[in-house]
Amino acid sequence: MDRQIQLVRSAGALDHLPLHLEAAALIAAWSGDFAGAAALMAEAEAVCEVTGSRIPPYAALLLDGLRGRQAEAVPLIDATINAAEAAGQGLTATAARWMAAVLYNGLGRYDQAREAARLAAGDPAGLYVSTWALPELIEAAVRSGNMPMADDALARLAETTQAGGTDFGLGIEARSRALVSEGDADGLYREAIDRLGRTQLRPELARAQLLYGEWLRRQGRRSQAREQLRTAHGMFDEIGMEAFAERARRELTATGETARKRTARAAAQASEVLTAQEAQVARLARDGLSNPEIGARLFISAHTVQYHLGKVFAKLGISSRGQLHRAMPDAPSRLPT
Repeated sequence: MDRQIQLVRSAGALDHLPLHLEAAALIAAWSGDFAGAAALMAEAEAVCEVTGSRIPPYAALLLDGLRGRQAEAVPLIDATINAAEAAGQGLTATAARWMAAVLYNGLGRYDQAREAARLAAGDPAGLYVSTWALPELIEAAVRSGNMPMADDALARLAETTQAGGTDFGLGIEARSRALVSEGDADGLYREAIDRLGRTQLRPELARAQLLYGEWLRRQGRRSQAREQLRTAHGMFDEIGMEAFAERARRELTATGETARKRTARAAAQASEVLTAQEAQVARLARDGLSNPEIGARLFISAHTVQYHLGKVFAKLGISSRGQLHRAMPDAPSRLPT
């Protein structure tokens, strides 16, 4: 994606740039880099304003679904489904339903998650998105007591995970198979954690640890459950997956342990107080771009960049660009200049 974005920039093909920025934002969000995803989305929006382009909000849907903020996610999901169906864009509606399933699984509202995942997984035209919805369908179906639906979804999932043979696919399959297994669930959860731990998809790894911890608690293995749930809760908290973090916290409480109060990171604090454009300007300045370079990237003047930086400094309580690394310590953008 970095190479594609560099090629598009070099060619000056601005009408194509939002598509690549959106894809990079999806990768960032699914890897647990929510701040990076938001920055890429802000840049894509800036380009769309200049070119008049319009693209489906795939990254925003994924980010909202993983964050688990119902008040923000549900209106976007509903509006996207309505607009997509009116325009005959079935793939976009399928993606929105997939994200609804993620959202509701995080919130523990399994009946709603099952219905959203069922609709998403049943779309033959959107094959890759419908396949991603299958793990959500399995989890929601098991939790809502519909084992035949879970078994059918697992069989469909295994057709692709076995053929692909990747740690991602086989890790997701092991996690899903553990949910429906009465026997070797322990070994399957361990396999899922091992395989997903070799990928960059930290949210999926944390979810495997949450499910393992929930299973251990129900087996009466409280000390082992605490270990998995503590790790899952810490990862969810650090990433910003609020609904799943709360689900892990409740499970920890059920084991007799109180989850540690959240220690807000500087990066998380920054994301709460800065606007999307202020955050994007601040990250680019932190990563070493000059005001004219930032302006060219975001299609604003160097004077406007300086104006935004002044507001950033005031909000973060700093006085220079050199202090941005301390105020916003998340990983620098991987995108080429």
